[in-house]
Amino acid sequence: QVQLVESGGGSVQAGGSLRLSCAASGYTGKNYCMVWFRQAPGKEREGVATIYTGGGSTYYADSVKGRFTISQDNAKNTMYLQMNMLKPEDTAMYYCAADPRKWCYGGSCYNCPRTPSRADFGYWGQGTQVTVSS
Repeated sequence: QVQLVESGGGSVQAGGSLRLSCAASGYTGKNYCMVWFRQAPGKEREGVATIYTGGGSTYYADSVKGRFTISQDNAKNTMYLQMNMLKPEDTAMYYCAADPRKWCYGGSCYNCPRTPSRADFGYWGQGTQVTVSS
C-alpha cells in the first residue's frame, strides 16, 4: 500500500518561497506518475505539476509555469515542489498523489496524463496548507 506524506506548507508573504515535500513509502518496484494538486476553498482541485519516477518530462499548469519547479530524489522516495514568487492566489491546500497506470490517447500511451485530474490518481496524501498574504 502506497502512503504519501506532505510537509513544508506554511504562511508566507507574496513574493516569497516555500518548498513542499512528499515522502512516499510502500512502492512495489513500479514507476509512478507523481503529481501536486491544490485546492482552494470553493474551487475544484487543480493539477499543478507532474513528474514520473522513472524519469522524463514534467508538466506544469499555466498558472505556475516559471514560478514552480517539481523534482524528485528517488533515493529518498521523495518528491518536491519548489514554489517561488508566490502570489495570494496560490493559497490552497496542496496534495501529492501517485498512480502507476498509463494514460493512452489516440493509440499512444504516456507515463502521466496530459492534464492531471483528481480521478486519475489512486494514492493521495493528507495535504499541507499554503497561505500567501498580500
